[in-house]
Amino acid sequence: MKRRVHVLGTGGTIAGAQPDPGHYGYTAAQFGIDWLLNAVPGLDRLATLSGEQVVNIGSQDMDDGIWLQLARRVNEVLASPATDAALITHGTDTLEETGYFLSLVTASDKPVVMVGSMRPATAISADGPANIYNGVAVAADPRACRRGTLIVLNDEIHHARNAVKTGTSNPSAFSSMSRGLAGITSAGRVEWFEREPHPIGGPPRFDVGGLESLPRVDILHAHANMSIDLIDAAIAGGARGIVVAGVGAGNMSARAIERLARAAQHGTVVVRSSRVVSAMVLRNAELDDDGLGFVAAGDLNAAKSRALLALALTRTSDPQHVQSMFDQN
Repeated sequence: MKRRVHVLGTGGTIAGAQPDPGHYGYTAAQFGIDWLLNAVPGLDRLATLSGEQVVNIGSQDMDDGIWLQLARRVNEVLASPATDAALITHGTDTLEETGYFLSLVTASDKPVVMVGSMRPATAISADGPANIYNGVAVAADPRACRRGTLIVLNDEIHHARNAVKTGTSNPSAFSSMSRGLAGITSAGRVEWFEREPHPIGGPPRFDVGGLESLPRVDILHAHANMSIDLIDAAIAGGARGIVVAGVGAGNMSARAIERLARAAQHGTVVVRSSRVVSAMVLRNAELDDDGLGFVAAGDLNAAKSRALLALALTRTSDPQHVQSMFDQN
Protein backbone atom coordinates (compact mmCIF):
# COMPACT_ATOMS: atom_id res chain seq x y z
CA MET A 1 0.00 0.00 0.00
CA LYS A 2 1.36 3.41 -0.98
CA ARG A 3 2.02 5.85 1.84
CA ARG A 4 -0.14 8.94 2.11
CA VAL A 5 1.66 12.27 1.88
CA HIS A 6 -0.14 15.56 2.51
CA VAL A 7 1.44 18.56 0.76
CA LEU A 8 1.27 22.06 2.28
CA GLY A 9 2.04 24.93 -0.09
CA THR A 10 3.47 28.23 1.12
CA GLY A 11 4.68 29.80 -2.14
CA GLY A 12 8.27 30.77 -2.88
CA THR A 13 10.45 30.58 -5.99
CA ILE A 14 9.29 27.02 -6.60
CA ALA A 15 5.86 28.55 -7.36
CA GLY A 16 7.31 31.60 -9.14
CA ALA A 17 6.96 32.85 -12.70
CA GLN A 18 9.06 34.99 -15.04
CA PRO A 19 7.53 37.75 -17.18
CA ASP A 20 8.86 35.91 -20.25
CA PRO A 21 11.10 32.86 -20.91
CA GLY A 22 14.76 33.44 -20.16
CA HIS A 23 14.10 36.59 -18.11
CA TYR A 24 16.40 36.85 -15.10
CA GLY A 25 13.82 38.37 -12.78
CA TYR A 26 10.65 36.66 -11.60
CA THR A 27 7.78 36.97 -9.14
CA ALA A 28 7.50 34.35 -6.41
CA ALA A 29 4.29 32.56 -5.39
CA GLN A 30 2.36 32.74 -8.66
CA PHE A 31 1.13 29.14 -8.79
CA GLY A 32 -0.86 27.09 -6.31
CA ILE A 33 -0.03 23.70 -4.90
CA ASP A 34 -2.33 21.81 -7.29
CA TRP A 35 -0.53 23.33 -10.28
CA LEU A 36 2.87 22.41 -8.84
CA LEU A 37 1.90 18.81 -8.18
CA ASN A 38 0.27 18.37 -11.57
CA ALA A 39 3.48 19.61 -13.23
CA VAL A 40 5.51 16.68 -11.86
CA PRO A 41 4.92 13.39 -13.72
CA GLY A 42 4.99 10.11 -11.85
CA LEU A 43 4.22 11.32 -8.33
CA ASP A 44 1.32 8.89 -8.10
CA ARG A 45 3.83 6.03 -8.34
CA LEU A 46 5.56 7.21 -5.17
CA ALA A 47 2.67 8.01 -2.85
CA THR A 48 -0.99 8.90 -2.54
CA LEU A 49 -1.03 12.68 -2.44
CA SER A 50 -3.38 15.32 -1.09
CA GLY A 51 -2.65 19.03 -0.89
CA GLU A 52 -3.65 22.44 0.38
CA GLN A 53 -2.43 26.02 0.15
CA VAL A 54 -1.56 27.42 3.58
CA VAL A 55 -0.23 30.75 2.27
CA ASN A 56 1.22 31.87 -1.07
CA ILE A 57 4.08 34.27 -0.41
CA GLY A 58 7.73 34.86 -1.13
CA SER A 59 9.57 33.45 1.87
CA GLN A 60 11.12 36.84 2.61
CA ASP A 61 7.63 37.65 3.95
CA MET A 62 7.52 34.65 6.28
CA ASP A 63 6.82 35.77 9.85
CA ASP A 64 6.09 34.38 13.31
CA GLY A 65 2.34 34.41 12.76
CA ILE A 66 2.62 32.22 9.65
CA TRP A 67 5.08 29.97 11.47
CA LEU A 68 2.51 29.34 14.19
CA GLN A 69 -0.24 28.79 11.59
CA LEU A 70 1.95 26.34 9.68
CA ALA A 71 3.00 24.52 12.85
CA ARG A 72 -0.60 24.04 13.94
CA ARG A 73 -1.58 22.73 10.52
CA VAL A 74 1.40 20.36 10.32
CA ASN A 75 0.54 18.93 13.73
CA GLU A 76 -3.13 18.55 12.77
CA VAL A 77 -2.23 16.78 9.52
CA LEU A 78 0.25 14.41 11.14
CA ALA A 79 -2.14 13.58 13.98
CA SER A 80 -4.58 12.14 11.44
CA PRO A 81 -4.35 8.36 10.90
CA ALA A 82 -5.08 9.10 7.23
CA THR A 83 -1.69 10.81 6.76
CA ASP A 84 1.75 9.17 6.88
CA ALA A 85 3.92 12.22 6.16
CA ALA A 86 3.87 15.93 5.35
CA LEU A 87 5.65 17.71 2.50
CA ILE A 88 5.98 21.51 2.55
CA THR A 89 6.85 23.68 -0.45
CA HIS A 90 8.66 26.83 0.67
CA GLY A 91 10.85 29.64 -0.64
CA THR A 92 14.56 29.16 -0.04
CA ASP A 93 15.34 32.56 1.51
CA THR A 94 14.01 31.58 4.94
CA LEU A 95 13.71 27.83 4.40
CA GLU A 96 16.45 26.97 6.87
CA GLU A 97 14.88 28.85 9.79
CA THR A 98 11.30 27.71 9.10
CA GLY A 99 12.58 24.14 8.91
CA TYR A 100 14.44 24.48 12.22
CA PHE A 101 11.40 26.06 13.87
CA LEU A 102 9.20 23.18 12.73
CA SER A 103 11.74 20.66 14.00
CA LEU A 104 11.30 22.16 17.47
CA VAL A 105 7.48 22.27 17.53
CA THR A 106 6.29 19.23 15.55
CA ALA A 107 4.46 16.73 17.74
CA SER A 108 4.89 13.60 15.64
CA ASP A 109 7.41 10.95 14.66
CA LYS A 110 6.08 11.02 11.09
CA PRO A 111 8.28 12.59 8.40
CA VAL A 112 8.16 16.32 7.68
CA VAL A 113 9.98 17.15 4.46
CA MET A 114 10.52 20.64 3.02
CA VAL A 115 11.35 21.41 -0.60
CA GLY A 116 12.05 24.58 -2.55
CA SER A 117 13.87 25.62 -5.68
CA MET A 118 16.43 28.13 -6.84
CA ARG A 119 14.77 28.63 -10.23
CA PRO A 120 11.15 29.65 -10.80
CA ALA A 121 8.63 27.21 -12.19
CA THR A 122 8.74 28.79 -15.68
CA ALA A 123 12.56 28.80 -15.96
CA ILE A 124 14.51 26.77 -18.48
CA SER A 125 15.60 23.65 -16.55
CA ALA A 126 13.56 24.54 -13.47
CA ASP A 127 14.74 22.54 -10.44
CA GLY A 128 11.42 22.56 -8.60
CA PRO A 129 9.85 19.46 -10.19
CA ALA A 130 12.84 17.23 -9.40
CA ASN A 131 12.95 18.57 -5.84
CA ILE A 132 9.24 17.85 -5.38
CA TYR A 133 9.64 14.36 -6.83
CA ASN A 134 12.56 13.53 -4.58
CA GLY A 135 10.88 15.22 -1.62
CA VAL A 136 7.82 13.00 -2.02
CA ALA A 137 10.10 9.96 -2.27
CA VAL A 138 11.82 10.89 1.00
CA ALA A 139 8.52 11.65 2.75
CA ALA A 140 7.10 8.30 1.60
CA ASP A 141 10.14 6.36 2.82
CA PRO A 142 9.34 4.70 6.20
CA ARG A 143 13.00 5.18 7.15
CA ALA A 144 12.35 8.94 7.27
CA CYS A 145 10.32 8.48 10.46
CA ARG A 146 11.89 9.89 13.64
CA ARG A 147 14.43 11.92 11.66
CA GLY A 148 12.78 15.26 12.40
CA THR A 149 12.23 17.94 9.78
CA LEU A 150 14.21 17.35 6.58
CA ILE A 151 15.07 19.62 3.64
CA VAL A 152 15.43 18.11 0.17
CA LEU A 153 17.03 20.06 -2.68
CA ASN A 154 19.42 19.24 -5.50
CA ASP A 155 19.47 15.47 -4.76
CA GLU A 156 20.55 16.10 -1.14
CA ILE A 157 18.74 15.46 2.13
CA HIS A 158 19.55 17.83 4.98
CA HIS A 159 18.51 17.81 8.61
CA ALA A 160 16.74 21.15 9.01
CA ARG A 161 18.88 21.98 12.04
CA ASN A 162 22.05 21.76 9.96
CA ALA A 163 21.02 23.21 6.59
CA VAL A 164 22.33 26.66 5.63
CA LYS A 165 21.68 28.57 2.42
CA THR A 166 25.11 29.36 0.97
CA GLY A 167 24.26 30.54 -2.57
CA THR A 168 21.84 32.90 -4.28
CA SER A 169 21.16 31.34 -7.67
CA ASN A 170 22.94 28.00 -8.17
CA PRO A 171 20.67 24.96 -7.59
CA SER A 172 23.34 23.63 -5.22
CA ALA A 173 22.62 26.41 -2.75
CA PHE A 174 22.30 24.54 0.56
CA SER A 175 24.96 22.93 2.69
CA SER A 176 24.91 21.04 5.99
CA MET A 177 28.24 22.54 6.99
CA SER A 178 30.26 20.66 9.61
CA ARG A 179 27.62 18.04 10.52
CA GLY A 180 27.07 16.63 7.03
CA LEU A 181 24.10 15.42 5.00
CA ALA A 182 21.25 13.24 6.23
CA GLY A 183 21.33 11.39 2.92
CA ILE A 184 21.03 11.67 -0.84
CA THR A 185 18.18 11.06 -3.27
CA SER A 186 17.96 10.88 -7.04
CA ALA A 187 15.10 9.90 -9.34
CA GLY A 188 13.11 8.83 -6.30
CA ARG A 189 15.78 6.55 -4.82
CA VAL A 190 16.77 7.37 -1.24
CA GLU A 191 20.05 6.59 0.51
CA TRP A 192 20.39 7.52 4.20
CA PHE A 193 23.47 8.51 6.19
CA GLU A 194 23.82 9.05 9.93
CA ARG A 195 20.93 10.27 12.06
CA GLU A 196 20.91 13.74 13.61
CA PRO A 197 22.45 13.44 17.11
CA HIS A 198 19.87 15.67 18.83
CA PRO A 199 16.76 13.97 20.27
CA ILE A 200 14.00 13.56 17.67
CA GLY A 201 10.49 12.23 17.95
CA GLY A 202 8.01 11.99 20.78
CA PRO A 203 6.46 15.13 22.32
CA PRO A 204 7.44 18.44 20.72
CA ARG A 205 10.31 20.25 22.35
CA PHE A 206 8.10 23.35 22.42
CA ASP A 207 4.30 23.33 22.42
CA VAL A 208 2.97 26.29 20.42
CA GLY A 209 -0.63 25.09 20.15
CA GLY A 210 -2.02 27.84 22.36
CA LEU A 211 0.23 30.68 21.21
CA GLU A 212 -1.04 33.58 19.11
CA SER A 213 2.39 35.21 18.85
CA LEU A 214 6.03 34.74 19.79
CA PRO A 215 8.19 37.06 21.90
CA ARG A 216 10.04 39.61 19.80
CA VAL A 217 13.68 38.74 19.12
CA ASP A 218 15.86 40.95 16.92
CA ILE A 219 19.08 40.08 15.09
CA LEU A 220 21.93 42.60 15.02
CA HIS A 221 24.89 42.24 12.68
CA ALA A 222 28.32 42.95 14.11
CA HIS A 223 30.78 44.82 11.89
CA ALA A 224 33.62 47.30 11.95
CA ASN A 225 32.52 50.60 13.55
CA MET A 226 29.51 48.87 15.15
CA SER A 227 27.24 51.35 16.94
CA ILE A 228 25.01 50.84 19.97
CA ASP A 229 22.13 52.79 18.43
CA LEU A 230 20.43 49.71 17.01
CA ILE A 231 20.77 47.91 20.34
CA ASP A 232 18.90 50.76 22.03
CA ALA A 233 16.32 50.78 19.22
CA ALA A 234 15.68 47.05 19.57
CA ILE A 235 15.16 47.33 23.30
CA ALA A 236 12.97 50.42 22.94
CA GLY A 237 10.95 48.58 20.29
CA GLY A 238 10.09 45.80 22.71
CA ALA A 239 12.63 43.09 21.93
CA ARG A 240 12.81 40.57 24.74
CA GLY A 241 15.81 38.95 23.16
CA ILE A 242 18.70 40.02 20.92
CA VAL A 243 20.82 37.73 18.77
CA VAL A 244 24.13 39.16 17.67
CA ALA A 245 25.59 37.79 14.44
CA GLY A 246 29.05 38.48 15.74
CA VAL A 247 32.38 38.67 13.98
CA GLY A 248 34.48 35.51 14.10
CA ALA A 249 33.46 33.35 17.05
CA GLY A 250 30.69 35.70 18.15
CA ASN A 251 32.62 38.83 19.09
CA MET A 252 31.64 42.49 18.73
CA SER A 253 32.89 45.98 19.60
CA ALA A 254 33.72 46.82 23.23
CA ARG A 255 30.93 49.41 23.44
CA ALA A 256 28.42 46.94 22.02
CA ILE A 257 29.49 44.36 24.62
CA GLU A 258 29.10 46.92 27.39
CA ARG A 259 25.64 47.99 26.21
CA LEU A 260 24.40 44.43 25.74
CA ALA A 261 25.72 43.40 29.16
CA ARG A 262 23.65 46.22 30.67
CA ALA A 263 20.63 45.04 28.69
CA ALA A 264 21.16 41.49 29.97
CA GLN A 265 21.21 42.79 33.55
CA HIS A 266 17.77 44.32 32.92
CA GLY A 267 16.21 41.14 31.55
CA THR A 268 16.94 41.14 27.81
CA VAL A 269 18.31 37.76 26.78
CA VAL A 270 21.42 38.18 24.61
CA VAL A 271 22.65 35.36 22.39
CA ARG A 272 26.03 35.40 20.68
CA SER A 273 26.02 33.77 17.25
CA SER A 274 28.31 34.44 14.30
CA ARG A 275 28.07 36.05 10.88
CA VAL A 276 30.56 33.44 9.60
CA VAL A 277 28.96 30.80 7.36
CA SER A 278 30.49 27.86 9.25
CA ALA A 279 31.13 28.81 12.84
CA MET A 280 31.15 27.52 16.40
CA VAL A 281 30.46 30.00 19.21
CA LEU A 282 31.63 28.33 22.42
CA ARG A 283 30.58 29.56 25.84
CA ASN A 284 33.22 31.54 27.77
CA ALA A 285 35.76 31.15 24.95
CA GLU A 286 35.73 34.45 23.06
CA LEU A 287 33.97 36.37 25.83
CA ASP A 288 33.17 35.86 29.51
CA ASP A 289 29.57 34.80 29.00
CA ASP A 290 29.12 33.94 32.66
CA GLY A 291 30.15 37.38 33.76
CA LEU A 292 28.30 39.22 30.99
CA GLY A 293 25.10 37.21 31.26
CA PHE A 294 25.17 36.12 27.60
CA VAL A 295 24.15 32.89 25.88
CA ALA A 296 26.45 31.15 23.36
CA ALA A 297 24.75 29.76 20.25
CA GLY A 298 27.13 26.90 19.51
CA ASP A 299 26.86 26.04 15.81
CA LEU A 300 23.43 27.63 15.29
CA ASN A 301 23.53 30.63 12.98
CA ALA A 302 21.76 33.88 13.81
CA ALA A 303 18.52 33.08 11.97
CA LYS A 304 18.11 29.73 13.74
CA SER A 305 19.20 31.25 17.04
CA ARG A 306 16.37 33.76 16.71
CA ALA A 307 13.85 30.96 16.21
CA LEU A 308 15.09 29.00 19.21
CA LEU A 309 15.36 32.07 21.45
CA ALA A 310 11.79 33.15 20.63
CA LEU A 311 10.55 29.70 21.65
CA ALA A 312 12.77 29.64 24.74
CA LEU A 313 11.34 32.97 25.87
CA THR A 314 7.86 31.44 25.98
CA ARG A 315 9.19 29.51 29.00
CA THR A 316 11.93 31.53 30.65
CA SER A 317 14.17 34.59 30.45
CA ASP A 318 16.85 33.08 32.68
CA PRO A 319 20.00 33.03 30.52
CA GLN A 320 21.27 29.86 32.20
CA HIS A 321 18.06 28.01 31.35
CA VAL A 322 18.15 29.45 27.84
CA GLN A 323 21.74 28.26 27.48
CA SER A 324 20.69 24.74 28.37
CA MET A 325 18.08 24.86 25.58
CA PHE A 326 20.74 25.94 23.10
CA ASP A 327 23.01 23.13 24.30
CA GLN A 328 20.23 20.55 23.87
CA ASN A 329 18.62 21.70 20.62
